This record gives sequence, C-alpha cells and structure tokens, in this order.
Amino acid sequence: MTRPYRSALYIPGSRPRALDKARGLPVDVILFDLEDAVTPDEKITARATLAEELGKGGYGARLKVVRINGLDTEWGEDDAKAADAMDCDAVLLPKVNSAADVDALAALTGKPVWAMMETPLGILNALEIAAHPKIEGFVMGTNDLAKDLNTRTRDAMVTSLQMCLLAARAHGVVAIDGVFNAFKDEDGLKVECEQGRDFGFDGKTLIHPAQVAVANAAFAPTEAEIDLATRQIAAFAEAEAGGQGVAVVDGKIVENLHIVTARATLAKAEAIAKLETE
Repeated sequence: MTRPYRSALYIPGSRPRALDKARGLPVDVILFDLEDAVTPDEKITARATLAEELGKGGYGARLKVVRINGLDTEWGEDDAKAADAMDCDAVLLPKVNSAADVDALAALTGKPVWAMMETPLGILNALEIAAHPKIEGFVMGTNDLAKDLNTRTRDAMVTSLQMCLLAARAHGVVAIDGVFNAFKDEDGLKVECEQGRDFGFDGKTLIHPAQVAVANAAFAPTEAEIDLATRQIAAFAEAEAGGQGVAVVDGKIVENLHIVTARATLAKAEAIAKLETE
C-alpha cells in the first residue's frame, strides 16, 4: 500500500468552480460528493456536472472517488450507473451496513468500491465488509456515527475506529479517518490528525482546502522517521552479513519485523515525492 492517502478532500459534485480548483490542490484523494454536499434539487444536475468535469481530466495522479447517494434513495441507483461511466477510480457508498450492501452496488458498477463506515451496524459488520472482494477502502463517517451513538466526543468512538482499522488491516483495505469539523482550528486539526496517524489510519478526510497541508504533514513520514528507517535497514543488513539475526540502532533491538516497517516507510516517502512532482 505505497500510494499516499494522506489527504482526502470532499468536493461538491454540483460546483464547477470547486471541481476546477481541485485540479490544482495538493491532495492525495478527491472525494467527489453527490451526497451530503449536494441539495436534493441539485442531485440530478450535479451528476451531469461531475461527469462533464471528470471527462475534461486534469486531476493528475490524484485518486478520484465518487461518493454516490445511498441505494435506498431515489438517486442512488442512477448515481451508481452514472459513476460507472465516469473517469473515476472508485465509487464510495454511504452508510454501508453489511456485505449485502456492497453486493447491491457491485451489481450496478464494475468500479472498485469504498465504504462509508458510519453506522453502528456497519461497524459491527466491519470484518465482513472489508472481506468483500470489491472493497478497496474504508472512510470513517464520524459525524453520522456520533449522531447514531448519541455521543458528543471522539473518545466515545475509539472502539468503532479501531474495529474498522482491525478489519481493514486484516484484508488489506485502505482506512481513512473521519472529518474534523472546525476547519479554522488548525491546532485542533493537528491533534486529531496525529491521533489518527497513531491509531494507524492512512489519512484524513477533509472538508476544506485549508486543512490539506496539516493532513499531508501528519500522515507523511518525518525526516527523523526516514533517517531511522534508513539506518535500521543498513544496520540489519550488516548484522545479517555477519551471521546475526538482530541489529542494534540507537540502543534498541532491530529485528526483521522492524525492517518490514522501515521499508514501508521509505516506500511511502518515495511515493509521496513522486506524487508531488506529477
């Protein structure tokens, strides 16, 4: 999983100016939204607007994911069929409760599927959803989840976040943390991004371009981490050459499992550098 997913920015599918601006933003993933960011009277025109803008191209190496309306709404099925013909990389389904929901979408599109994990039932069924062969990504919908749990704090959702991460890691699925609503509170965003990174998330969903730089920094390897990874790999190679199974770096034991992490760190840094030059 070397492709970066540090920042995943929601862009309303109904706003041509915003869709055009997104072409120049340094984000890793664009979540083209036909659901929450679009009012009911704009749903049908948004679908056409988004298809036209995606057809123009210009989004470079950014991952392009289209969030459709739920299949239980009057727009969902047509959204799914339209997204299948769009120049996008995946379709994001809201409020996924079970693998059966993924089956329903898979019957309408050949695109890879991402799942919004934002309901209590969906969290409890995270493992079966992650195991579905069409699923490539989880996006945490923490606002909807908080509503359903009747909670006011992120702390109350830690179990849900970790359950989804466990399921995602068990099946090689991308996992992206939920949004931080106070888009003018940069310090608060930094704290939540760091927490999400410490949990193990691949990136953060964002609601405003001003949040991109913070997320990109938080979910990228630091210079210190890159340096440590480089030294660990070198020290372990030297130890192996001398017939040893472990090395010592900065007073800490380095085994093969640490080298797997070190190589992943360098691969991610290299992928980020490549993305930022394209």
